[in-house]
Amino acid sequence: MSRIHVVAPGAFSTVQDLGRPGWQRHGVTPGGALDARALRLANLLVGNAEGAAALEMTMTGPTLRFTAEALVAVAGADFEVTANGIPVPGWRPVRLPAESVLTCGTARSGCRGYLAVAGGIAVPRILGGRGTHLAAGFGGLGGRTLRSGDVLKSGPASAWARRLAGALAGRDGVGAARWEISGEARPRYLPLPTVRVVRGPEWEWFSAESREKFLGSRFAVTARSDRMGLRLEGPSLADQGRPELVSEGVAAGTVQVPPDGQPIVLLADRQTLGGYPKIANVATIDLSALVQVRTGDTVGF
Repeated sequence: MSRIHVVAPGAFSTVQDLGRPGWQRHGVTPGGALDARALRLANLLVGNAEGAAALEMTMTGPTLRFTAEALVAVAGADFEVTANGIPVPGWRPVRLPAESVLTCGTARSGCRGYLAVAGGIAVPRILGGRGTHLAAGFGGLGGRTLRSGDVLKSGPASAWARRLAGALAGRDGVGAARWEISGEARPRYLPLPTVRVVRGPEWEWFSAESREKFLGSRFAVTARSDRMGLRLEGPSLADQGRPELVSEGVAAGTVQVPPDGQPIVLLADRQTLGGYPKIANVATIDLSALVQVRTGDTVGF
């Protein structure tokens, strides 16, 4: 078990896990890591359960000081990471000696990375999950992003993690495993992805012209995008004469089209109900690529 002192919080860092399913009917969104596959892999690298709480970092990661020996792994976007000035590779377990300073710099590609610590981040479980619910202000560390001066704790590491950490002492005590998650097993990140979709329940509400635009055009990610959804800008999908739609449940990857005709792809912190027509839903396997796009990048469907 280790105390983790936040020296610098990074641009937008939160504690996340795989969410809290089962509460959407009560108005609580599932939440959780945007790139769930990267979080699962990072946790497996340090001997955790796949859904253990870890840190999700966006664009620029935090600087952290570990008071005790720790086994960590970074997955997701390609962040520039160092421990005590020594480069730390992604997608493999790394042993940190006590009093190490881990600096997660800027993402060289993609935008969201995951830092898993053996034992998981020990924050209270609320409604079955430990992840940060920013809109409601609970979960994680006080329901908010990290701040300088915060102190996190890790839980007890597994016996496997302790044995691996003991075998990884390297230069200045920092040691990375020689093996890593293979490229075939990692999420497939593309700078300008085209993601697979299935038709939404209101697909037929849209004209043939709008459907062709949706599947044949590229849409730019706007600065209004966040953990709730990717707001896109491109050819208008607005149609006249649509019937009124009663609000109904939505899912991660749902592509809604509001009256302005500019699609929104709903993500982990989405609302629980939506009243805009749903033209499509992104295949779950392609969500990892979608959530790694940056403002100004384009996506296709």
